Amino acid sequence: MILITEFMDEEAIDFLRSKYEVVYDKELANKQQDIPNKMKDIKALIVRNRTKVSKNLLEKSPNLSCVGRLGVGLDNIDLTACREKNIHVYPATGANTNSVVEYVLTTALVLLRGAFNKNHQMIAGAWPREESSGNEISGKTLGLVGFGEIAQKTSILAKSFNMKIIAYDPFIEETSNLWNGVTKVSLDELLRSSDVVSIHTPLNENTHHLINSENLKLLKQSSVIINAARGGVVDDKALAKLLRGNKIKGAALDVFETEPMDQSSGDYFKGLDNVILTPHIGGVTYEANQQVSSMIAKKVDEHLSNL
Repeated sequence: MILITEFMDEEAIDFLRSKYEVVYDKELANKQQDIPNKMKDIKALIVRNRTKVSKNLLEKSPNLSCVGRLGVGLDNIDLTACREKNIHVYPATGANTNSVVEYVLTTALVLLRGAFNKNHQMIAGAWPREESSGNEISGKTLGLVGFGEIAQKTSILAKSFNMKIIAYDPFIEETSNLWNGVTKVSLDELLRSSDVVSIHTPLNENTHHLINSENLKLLKQSSVIINAARGGVVDDKALAKLLRGNKIKGAALDVFETEPMDQSSGDYFKGLDNVILTPHIGGVTYEANQQVSSMIAKKVDEHLSNL
């Protein structure tokens, strides 16, 4: 039996239903206390980022053999507990890369140009032409915090906009061919030098608040920052304070320390017109959902077929 706790492409679900008993409830992530009671006969669990695959949940899952992750981040899954119980975890590596890359470059263009939040003024009869002129992206420096697959693909597309690319990633050797056409720098140097900063690191104990109240001060006033990676890597409260004081040009946040945002975290950004907030959809386009769902359905099927 397969349990799917968050939204998945119907065609991929139908593929699984043709071979297995499938329970699909895309609202279960909102009722996580109900999930353990459904796990007794489940052999495969398919989740996105909101379902917490904790040690406690695994202890209630005597027949669980694999977890399919409709995405790439694994911070909601207790990987140590999975290894201890010999439960295989399958992320959808690469399936939503284009979606995230396009989100990063699109929001960078919008934030730098600064011309796309003037509807109310124009409808009221104003003509804010001068203040809407903004900046071009050509010739600007893109700083990538983390240089994994998505960041690498982002750098390729950014080069077509004539951007200079710098990146910080302590896990890639200086002699690696990955640095061809990209300048390896320290985190502080990246923050000082970039016109666009884009976050591309997982969330763990080493990256929590990697971007914080102290090093945010290094950003240029004309710069923008984008986080479509993981909430918690950037200190949202500190960033909001910077935005409210117009210490940087703008920000785009697709991920947050609290998801969904509550009143307290939402208040950080209340009244700001220099920030774009989206509900963790950087990697979720129609095409990406199809590709992610298809990949995980096939991986789960292959796993279960070999039991």
